[in-house]
Amino acid sequence: MEKKRVVIGLSGGVDSSVAAYVLQKQGYEVIGLFMKNWHDTTGVLKADCPWLDDKFDAQAVAMKLGIPFHMVDLSDHYRKRVVDYMFAEYEKGRTPNPDVLCNREIKFDVFLDKAMELGADYVATGHYCRKKTIEIDGQPVHRLLAGSDSNKDQSYFLCQLSQKQLEKAMFPIGDIVKPEVRRIANELNLVTAHKKDSQGICFVGKVDLPVFLQQKLESKKGRVFIIPEESELFKRDWEKAYGDAPTDEDLENLAQAYVFHPKYGRKVGEHNGAHFYTIGQRKGLNIGGFEKPLFIIGTNVDFNQVYVGMGQEHPGLFRNVLFVAAGETHWVRPDLAMKVGESHRFNLRIRYRQPLQNAIVHCREKGLYIVFDEPQRGITTGQFAAWYAGDELVGSGVIN
Repeated sequence: MEKKRVVIGLSGGVDSSVAAYVLQKQGYEVIGLFMKNWHDTTGVLKADCPWLDDKFDAQAVAMKLGIPFHMVDLSDHYRKRVVDYMFAEYEKGRTPNPDVLCNREIKFDVFLDKAMELGADYVATGHYCRKKTIEIDGQPVHRLLAGSDSNKDQSYFLCQLSQKQLEKAMFPIGDIVKPEVRRIANELNLVTAHKKDSQGICFVGKVDLPVFLQQKLESKKGRVFIIPEESELFKRDWEKAYGDAPTDEDLENLAQAYVFHPKYGRKVGEHNGAHFYTIGQRKGLNIGGFEKPLFIIGTNVDFNQVYVGMGQEHPGLFRNVLFVAAGETHWVRPDLAMKVGESHRFNLRIRYRQPLQNAIVHCREKGLYIVFDEPQRGITTGQFAAWYAGDELVGSGVIN
């Protein structure tokens, strides 16, 4: 019987290295494909040539495992579909998640097409998540499940994948915990066995964000205002969201981000551009002399203003309700998509590695209103909310 061919994205890290080995052990014909997605070092904190180091490591792993090795340059696609999007979002005062976009637009789209050109039956990555296929009404339905290692679960980063993309996807180490992955790599004497996990923006690396963004967004001086805890801005009747049938008007009002104005506070310093800052951020302000640290609680890019609160429990950092517009809602499981007027309980996270939070999701004409059981810190427009039924990620959307 002819072996199924799997093209794996060899990144030069330990996870994809061991994933390639696991596929081999399972009897697949494995081909390694390295993606070059970025080669501009502007704003990158380690400004040597990290992609070249990664390529050599990926090549060494392929040689050690005895699998063919290819490289593809997807940097034009990456710039247009991920980095340009990122700049556009920051310019609007939103905080995007490039890693989620990279998986949807690059790894499981353009890269998938390149893999098919190599005759692939499937595409594999080193993500810590699992896929299970079931049958509903005679049709295959692919479930995206959290990884077995709860400390490394990366299902959140795949929250925008479609059924078509999942059909071709394989996650060979989804059932393995990270220490075991390291042990296997060490036992095989792979060059990546003790390599640190990558950090920062997918394929770009750890960046000095303002410097990186200044490639497209200009630096401009603006004022920083401190908002006191007792401000009337934070006096919202959250209880209106917790009734049996909250009205559309109540949900819409409570889902609004706080709208700040200088009249609510006083000037405490200056900044270099409101679009360089995000909700919950502490570093980068360089304003001292306060009893507690200052945190960003709001920005206004139109007027180039930044608003801060003192202390990590400041009410401006917390909200109970968020909104995902209908046009920015995505169901990994379309068969579970909610209908207008329905309400369901889900577990949610609004950022990677956040413990799952309990919430009720209300589907309305305009989109989804998510009412959390507990106030959420640092709800940020542009980020993705992902909702789970048990350990299955069933949908996601961009926070408004």
